[in-house]
Amino acid sequence: MEHMNDEQTNPAASPEVDPNAATLDPVQALQAALAAAEAKAVQNYDSYLRAVAEQDNIRKRGQRDLEQAHKFGLDRIVGDLLPVKDSLEMALQSVGAGPEAASPLATGVGMTLRLMSQALERQGVKEISPAKGEAFNPEWHEAMAAQPSAEVAPDAVLATVQKGYSLNGRLLRPARVLVAKAPPEAPK
Repeated sequence: MEHMNDEQTNPAASPEVDPNAATLDPVQALQAALAAAEAKAVQNYDSYLRAVAEQDNIRKRGQRDLEQAHKFGLDRIVGDLLPVKDSLEMALQSVGAGPEAASPLATGVGMTLRLMSQALERQGVKEISPAKGEAFNPEWHEAMAAQPSAEVAPDAVLATVQKGYSLNGRLLRPARVLVAKAPPEAPK
């Protein structure tokens, strides 16, 4: 024997059937059912559009996150390599630029430094090394000290203590600089 559900045994339990349908004429009942079906269709279409929009937003967000990961995923490793590059630069400076700079050690350090610099540049790393007299920019520079100077304008870079670096336009490490301030006025 087949099991009958509630809708089959009790037509009043069916959601499509209006309990007052018996009092309405058949045309009015059909018009009411049509209006209800149209309202439900509009509601379902609206839900569908929202779901499609949400899915599109999730896809775009995922794509954006993936692009950011590709673009800035090197932050950590590049940050770890910057002190190595600094050490190679200091080693090369300590050897000097005179005749002894042609030593095999200086040549090797110079070649290693050049290879590392090229590899970092290929990954989008740019050096921030402000020139003497360049305007101090707090977004890219870190002031280590302010010194009186008549050589450059106040609030300009006097010297670069340590180079800074950016990765694809985002600051990794600010350039550490000495900033000029106005020299003290002579007593009158």
